[in-house]
Amino acid sequence: MSTTTAPAKTSPAVRGATSGRHGKLRLHHTATPYLLCAPYLLLLATFVLGPALFGVWVSLHDWDFMLPQKPFIGLDNYKNLLDSSSVIYEPFWKGMRATAIFVVASVPFLISIPLLIAILLNRHFPGRTFFRAMIFAPFVLGIAVIGVLFNYLLDAQFGLINWLLGFVGVGPIGWAQTQPWAWIALVGMTVWWTLGFNTVIYLAGLGNIPAEQYEAAELDGAGAWGKFRFITIPGLRTVLVFVITTTILASANMFGQSYLVTKGGPGDSTRTAIMVMTEEGLRQFKMGTASAMSYVLALFLAVISIINFIVMRERKS
Repeated sequence: MSTTTAPAKTSPAVRGATSGRHGKLRLHHTATPYLLCAPYLLLLATFVLGPALFGVWVSLHDWDFMLPQKPFIGLDNYKNLLDSSSVIYEPFWKGMRATAIFVVASVPFLISIPLLIAILLNRHFPGRTFFRAMIFAPFVLGIAVIGVLFNYLLDAQFGLINWLLGFVGVGPIGWAQTQPWAWIALVGMTVWWTLGFNTVIYLAGLGNIPAEQYEAAELDGAGAWGKFRFITIPGLRTVLVFVITTTILASANMFGQSYLVTKGGPGDSTRTAIMVMTEEGLRQFKMGTASAMSYVLALFLAVISIINFIVMRERKS
């Protein structure tokens, strides 16, 4: 003879309490990601999105700090940048030309030299950590320190570089006073100052490439060039997209080096677009025109970044 026990009935109060707890847990799990993102979103809106939208608003006005009224003028600031008879047309496009020259001259070095250094520092040898730290060390220095340092190094009469060149019968060279030496000086100091950052990024990417791939390639008879072409470069594809994009953006925003070392000279040959914007907005108080310039430059950089992503994207075979 067997007996069965009827299942215990749950009272409505208990069922309501259990349902309430589950509802609170579901609400908690739903809200948690948004709460975790809230500090970042707040900072993004305050320091990036807000100023960007306000800059667009300023560019649509005759925004002069010295005038109480800031009348709305629509797209006139942008039209003036495209009107060859405008006062601001020539300075702005000369600045854009100087910016383009610096980007074209510096970016190839800032991409290739750190890659070669990263490949060397990725090997195992005594003192590897020390050399990695030394390569990155200049990057932590501020632009004011770099400017003072290279003003002494590049001085036409008493600079260390001209003094060393004198031993081989060269010089003296007016690094900040003549072209193309001014561009060579600006590119050289920028490469020395910032190559450590890209080197560290490359090292992180190289660390994610399995060593077995190199061993297999070596067994197949691949040399150093073959391993670099078919393993290293494909393995660094996403890293290269990041490095190329950020390097172009940083070079296009070059300001401190030219401002501190060449003062935009000789003439206005190294006066970049950022320097023109600074002059227009902070010295001439024409913030509307300066804002319009910044968005024209941003448009060019956005197009270049998109092209870079399209060219460097991974294609399916």
